[in-house]
Amino acid sequence: MYRSGMKPSSLVTSVVWGHIEIAGARYKDAKVFPGGAREWDWNETGTRHVPGIQAADAEELIANGADVVVLSRGMQLVLEVPAGTIEELERRGIEVVVAETREAVQRLNDLAASGRRVGALLHSTC
Repeated sequence: MYRSGMKPSSLVTSVVWGHIEIAGARYKDAKVFPGGAREWDWNETGTRHVPGIQAADAEELIANGADVVVLSRGMQLVLEVPAGTIEELERRGIEVVVAETREAVQRLNDLAASGRRVGALLHSTC
């Protein structure tokens, strides 16, 4: 369960091509973490479909208390997740889940509902 002072992870209420809804806000791509969510701006770290999600993309999730990180590969699995990203997060004691976006949302919501401190990087298109 949550530690004193820890906020629960945000739940995704809807995901369709091009839109993710969390707490009434809509995002194209989202960073979800204990206590909140915001637009995931790939330009902040230079993320592209190839080589894919970088460990730096997950820093804000970890800083907000996530000990599980769900990485979505997009609706058509175009967004890559390099082995080095997974290895870096696991080296830091973070549990990593990699999945297609709809499955990633389900995993995020299930983990959050069970009381886990989960964060996610969600890509709503390709």
